[in-house]
Formats: sequence, C-alpha cells, structure tokens
Amino acid sequence: MSDASQEGGPARPPRTGTPRWATPAKPDPRRWWGLVVIAIAQLMVVLDATIVNIALPSAQRDLGMSDANRQWVITAYTLAFGGLLLLGGRIADLVGRKRTFMIGLVGFAVASGLGGAATGSGLLFGARALQGAFGALLAPSALSLLTTTFTIGKERSKAFGIYGAIAGGGAAIGLIAGGLLTEYLDWRWCLYVNVPIAVIAFVGAAVFLHDKTERGRVHLDVPGAVLGCGGLVAIVYGCSEAQPRGWGDGLVIGLLVGGAVLLAVFAWWQTRAPHPLLPLHIVRDRNRGGAFLTMGLAVIAMFGMFLFMTYYLQTVLGYSPVRTGMAFLPMVAAIVVGSTQISARLLHRIPPRFLMVPGALLAAAGLFTLTHLTALPAYVSHVLPAMLLVGLGMGLIFMPVMATATSGVAPHDSGVTSATVNTAQQVGGSIGTALLNTIATSASAVFITDHLADAARKGGGLGLTPAVRDQVVKDGVVHGFTVAIGVASVIMLLAALVAGLMVNGRAPKHGRTPAGDSAESADAAV
Repeated sequence: MSDASQEGGPARPPRTGTPRWATPAKPDPRRWWGLVVIAIAQLMVVLDATIVNIALPSAQRDLGMSDANRQWVITAYTLAFGGLLLLGGRIADLVGRKRTFMIGLVGFAVASGLGGAATGSGLLFGARALQGAFGALLAPSALSLLTTTFTIGKERSKAFGIYGAIAGGGAAIGLIAGGLLTEYLDWRWCLYVNVPIAVIAFVGAAVFLHDKTERGRVHLDVPGAVLGCGGLVAIVYGCSEAQPRGWGDGLVIGLLVGGAVLLAVFAWWQTRAPHPLLPLHIVRDRNRGGAFLTMGLAVIAMFGMFLFMTYYLQTVLGYSPVRTGMAFLPMVAAIVVGSTQISARLLHRIPPRFLMVPGALLAAAGLFTLTHLTALPAYVSHVLPAMLLVGLGMGLIFMPVMATATSGVAPHDSGVTSATVNTAQQVGGSIGTALLNTIATSASAVFITDHLADAARKGGGLGLTPAVRDQVVKDGVVHGFTVAIGVASVIMLLAALVAGLMVNGRAPKHGRTPAGDSAESADAAV
C-alpha cells in the first residue's frame, strides 16, 4: 500500500510515461467509410504518375509537342509532387489534415480539368505541375488521416493492407486505365477522369472524415521548406534529365550535386531550427529510418520494371495500349493479395521485417526471372510468373513499411512523417527510372553496335538485309532491358538486407501501435 493510502489521502496512479496521444481513442463508427474515401484519393494521386504514359504519343501528336519537350508531361508532375511533399505534410500538420485533404482534392480536380482541356503544350505542362503541387498536399494528409484513424490491433493492419495495395498497385492500375481511356475514348480523359473521382472523394471526406487539429504545436519552418523542397526538386529534376542527357552531362551533375548540398544544409538547419520542418527524431528512429530506406530501394527496382515491361510489350511483342495495360492485371491482383490477405493478417502477429524481407526476396526472384527474356514472345513463360512474384513481394513490402514508418508518431508530426514516406517513394521512382533507363540504353547500344559489325563481317561484303538489321536492334533492346532488370533485382536484394538489419521492431500487441515502444521517445523528443 502506498504512503498516500496509509495517510488516508487518494492514491496517485503510477506514471506510465505513455503520452496522451498514444492512448487509444474510441473508434469512429464510420471509420471504414473514411478509409474508402482515403483509398479513392490516394489511388487517384498514385495512378496519375503513370496514367498518361500510354497516352503520351497521342497527346504529342494532338498538341504538336517535340520529342525533346514531351517528357515534361511526366517531369512537371514528378517535380512538383516530389519536391513539395515535405512542405505539404507540414501544412497538413499546421492547418489540419482533413482541411488540407479537401483543399488538395479541389486543386487536383481543377488542375486535371485544365490539363484535359489544354490546347497547347505549355498549358498541359503547367496543369501537370499544378496537379503535382496539389498531390503533394493530398498524399501526406491522406496517409496521416489513416494513421490517426486506425491505431490499434487488427483494424490497423487491415487498413494499412488496403492502403499498401493501392500504393503498390496504383502505378500498374494507371497503365491499365491509360490504355483503356486512350484507345476507347481520348487521351484527354486520362486527365478528365480525375474530376469525378475528386468530387466523390470530396463529398465523402466532408461526411466521413474527422480530424482534430493540434493548434499551437506546429509552426512552419520557412528556411527549412526552401532548403528541403529545393534540394528535392533539384534531385528529381536531375534524375529526369539524366534519361535524355546522360549521367555525365554538366546540367545533370550540377543538379544532383546542388540538390545533395541543399539537403545537407537542410539537415544541418533542422538541428538548429526552433520549429523544424522535419524533426530529426522522425528519421533517427531505427525502425522508421529502415522503413524509409526499404521503401526507396524497393521503388527504384519496381519502377524500372514498369518502364521496361511497357516498352517490351508494345515495341517488341506488338501489344496494343489496352492489351499492354491488361497484361499488368495479374501483378495488381498479386499486390492486393499480398497486402490484404497476407500482410494485413500477419502484421499484428509477427515482426514487420518477417514480411518485408521475404517480400523483397520474392520480388528479387521475379525480377531475376525477367533477365532471361528474349525477343521471342514470352509472356506466359517469363513475364506472367515474374509479375506474380513481384506483385506478391511488393504486397508484402509496402503494407508493413508504411505501417512501421507512420506508427509511434505524435499527431502533430503525422503529416510530415507521412510526407517523408511518400518522398522516399517518389524520389526512389525518379532515381530508378533514370538510373535503370540509362543502364538499359547503354547496354543496348553496345550490343547493337557489336552484333551489327559481326553480321556485316559474316555477310561477306553483301551488306545487311533490313530483316537482319531489325532483328539485331530488337535483340539489342531486349538485352538492354534484361541487363537493367538484373541490376534492379540486386537493388531489391539490398532492400531485403536493409529491412532485415535495420527494422528490428517487435510484433505489435493488441491495443498498441506497431511502434509503441518508440512512441514515448518520439513524444519526449518533441
């Protein structure tokens, strides 16, 4: 019995050190409808990174874009989205996640309408940049709303399983939707389609989403925003320009070095800023940092596969845009199964790395299967098994990565933490596309040059027939793909190694967040 009880006074409850925000609140009875709204909005943002890829040739012809400028349809979106994510996440913490979510939906819909109605390339580029900017508001607020709505037990695992399926499969769904809309309607509908989706999500958010703004605890770090966003924009832009220019180009090197310097200064400033844009305790946590790095590496490998398989199916096998999109359906299905039927059921029972590591190994095995591709039709024998393995693996990776990265974070930091997850995904995609495309192009050039010379020598001065030349070029293109995909499989193995060594969190207990052990330290660090 305590001294207070012996003296007749009320006994004080023991101090547990658990912050108020970590105490589970009464669940919102309409939370699952809220998850539907969040899922719709997140799917719109993710698929918009790829939905215009298949439509790009049609848009180029319609608007008279040059080959040199057409990449800006993609680059304008990725630049704004990747560069402004940290700022968007902090704005969500500052003004409220639900409010930011709804503002992002309205802006995204307006930008999509402008892009669909574009009469010139300049307006389309500007609309895509505007889409990216509002997407940078929307994506972090969506994930942070999910994080603060689902905090305990099996419900959290199920919610993150659905979200992980969208994050992993959204890019492939974009390719499918882009093919269908381009072939049966018009390329403009790849942008117009966002308007009704955003309207539905906006109405749903007004009805089903709830949020409590942590006023007085969040401030906007303007110097940090300039440094952090500037560094990210420079790196994403440098990676985008590496595709047409090459990694040795002066502009590319300048952008990458300048971006790295800005991010280094940003990290230094965050240790001294009174109200940092990205509190360093968020990335210093071992499990969270491991999750960020695992996400970035996995996406580098996965986006390379999307790029090469799209080209392989259309240019080598001669698939139509619709057939190309539909060819990705098995992978989408595998991602959904991996996220919702395996990860969501097991995450609350086993440590996260027991899902991440096998997932990365499965994905690496799928990528390695694609290194045996030839110019002969090989969808059933090589592409389909690889897509199933990669899809299942990514389903096992994405869900526990996002759950681990966002758990144990105080509500007033949930927006910027969610933005950091999205930043790892976006920057990883930009680096992966540029890096692997450069490797593929170089390998193809060497192969084609050598084999054309051999064929000319064997021809005995009779020259090369068009058929032989075309076959050598086709073989060279496929060879470049297989070399780059082999590198991607090694990068995926590195993701497995990082997850196994860095993510050492235990299986979450019922009623606690997956990173409940780090929650107190995170709150104390604030």
